Amino acid sequence: MHKILVINPGSTSTKIAVYEDEKQLFVQSLEHDRALLAPFENIIDQYELRRDLALGALKEHGVDPKDLAAVIGRGGILPPVNSGAYEVNQAMLDQLRFKPAGQHASNLGAIIAEAIAKIAGVKAYIYDPVTVDEMLPIVKITGLPQISRPAMAHNLNMRASALRYARENNLDYYKLSLVVAHLGGGSSLTLHQNGRIIDAMSDDEGPFSPERAGGLPGFKLIDLCVQMGCDAKAMQKLLRGQAGLYAWFGTTDARAVEGMIDQGDGKAALVYEAMALNIAKSIGKLAVVVDGRVDAIILTGGLAFSKRLTTWIEDKVKFIAPVIMMPGEKEMEALAQGALRVLRGEETARLYVSPDM
Repeated sequence: MHKILVINPGSTSTKIAVYEDEKQLFVQSLEHDRALLAPFENIIDQYELRRDLALGALKEHGVDPKDLAAVIGRGGILPPVNSGAYEVNQAMLDQLRFKPAGQHASNLGAIIAEAIAKIAGVKAYIYDPVTVDEMLPIVKITGLPQISRPAMAHNLNMRASALRYARENNLDYYKLSLVVAHLGGGSSLTLHQNGRIIDAMSDDEGPFSPERAGGLPGFKLIDLCVQMGCDAKAMQKLLRGQAGLYAWFGTTDARAVEGMIDQGDGKAALVYEAMALNIAKSIGKLAVVVDGRVDAIILTGGLAFSKRLTTWIEDKVKFIAPVIMMPGEKEMEALAQGALRVLRGEETARLYVSPDM
């Protein structure tokens, strides 16, 4: 039996869980009051606070770090990496501390995992960070040489869903072609072929969602920037937190919008169905990369619980491939299963090498 500690830092919380093989022994969300975090100028400065809270929670639940077989943290904003497991090493720690590719609480995942793993005398890992980049060179090309399409997506949940689909259907993930759509506050999509994520659609170019604008007509976006006089930070806040369903209805809760539809609100019905259509069109865009040869389309994330939304999407894309529903976001389970595959010898963890080397 392998006991695995999972650490998933978020902006105002740190989720921790302990698994014994596939069985979850406990999960806890350690909430961090904004006032508690306010004195820290940078995310990295919160490391000791969050590490100590995680160790305290382990003690509360009667878990001795010495009983752990591995510790795995959510992957941070690293430079582009391959999918799968990475053993935390000094190069990764230095990258996240001093040269992260972006600022996010997940940058603490590997750092806290390594600290607790050192106490336990075991190895620390990360798995499928958002910056997985296995995209084909051709799909990165745009009409401006200065801009290439980025690889940035909800890889952890989407790849876990793809692996689960293969496992539950006795199929080999490394021989499948799958389109996976993560539908949540922000939505992103990935195309998996023969075990690699060969194309991705980030939440700033794909469908709009409860709080994201998605892809927009370029000229109109330029005009809007000029009219509003916004700087880059203000526009990012608008496009990635105050757009989508929130811009239309003042809420990011899809259930509230569905309630409006049930009350006969025609505008709510039109916008909500437009969101479904945008998701379907994004699935179609990815399908053409593999000439339409797709084995299955997987819908996951919180919005995949909506029967109304997923039915609209399925009706549009079922001509491409069967549509599989895997609602919810199981990041903790996905991390634990990634570590377990490494411990069982089913997968070999990669070693991170800094792009500066």
